[in-house]
Amino acid sequence: MLVTALVYAVVKLDGSLTRIDALGDYEDRVGNTAGTNWLLVGSDSRAGLSDEEAQGLATGGEVGDARTDTIILVHIPPSGRTTLVSLPRDSYVGIPGYGQDKLNAAFAFGGAPLLTQTVEIATGLHIDHYAEIGFAGFAGVVDGLGGIDVCVPQAINDPLAGIDIPAGCQELNGPEALGFVRSRATALADIDRMNNQRLFLSALLEKATSAATLANPFALWPMASNTARSLTVDSDDHIWDLARLAWSLRGDTLATSVPVGGFTDTASGNVVLWAKPDASRFFEALADGDPIPAELTTE
Repeated sequence: MLVTALVYAVVKLDGSLTRIDALGDYEDRVGNTAGTNWLLVGSDSRAGLSDEEAQGLATGGEVGDARTDTIILVHIPPSGRTTLVSLPRDSYVGIPGYGQDKLNAAFAFGGAPLLTQTVEIATGLHIDHYAEIGFAGFAGVVDGLGGIDVCVPQAINDPLAGIDIPAGCQELNGPEALGFVRSRATALADIDRMNNQRLFLSALLEKATSAATLANPFALWPMASNTARSLTVDSDDHIWDLARLAWSLRGDTLATSVPVGGFTDTASGNVVLWAKPDASRFFEALADGDPIPAELTTE
């Protein structure tokens, strides 16, 4: 009976995932590179939210085509530490068919397929898996776990994100956590936001994979079912792929960002410039399955 229940749960969860063709083929696509690469995307889509829910989450209402508030590349090497690489959403990159623009514009122009293609071309890494979550889903996952314990490095008062939280270790509920990873109301704006996103992801996974959660079906099932219903993945991805991803992110990981060389104003607004040739060396190490040179990380 236990085995039957387990099989049923896995099939039920796998069937709850929303699937899209996120990793389409294109001419001269980047070939296989070392290890396994996930592209994790936090979309600012308000789809499915009522006006009341949008107000409660401080999403600001519908603002046109969805863009990506969060873009994280997870590299699982053949051996060694899993690496989380934040890609600034305002990175100035070449978008196929659209010229140079901000990275998150690729999602608005062509959805997940164009975003993954843009990331592959910019980094030289083959993307193997894709996962995306929107505003409502994000808050639901956090609330499904009963909140997340996060040590906030600095106080954030951001009416646009709907938060006013002090510095220090505290429990964040769904709307608070959403505001925490969205806010740019700090001294370093997007740089701080990327650091907060990696900090939060680590705290989320720590609680989701803790013994207290895994050993308690009354906590495990709501968390797993909320997560599955909230995620959009590639057509070839399954719940067991996500389980392997979560397991690889436990323990000793390297959280960093692509080397940044500065900022400049363009027709697309103020953009982030990747440092050259440091960014090339950074991604070449990942592609070859080698450790990233220490001087190129922001750990």
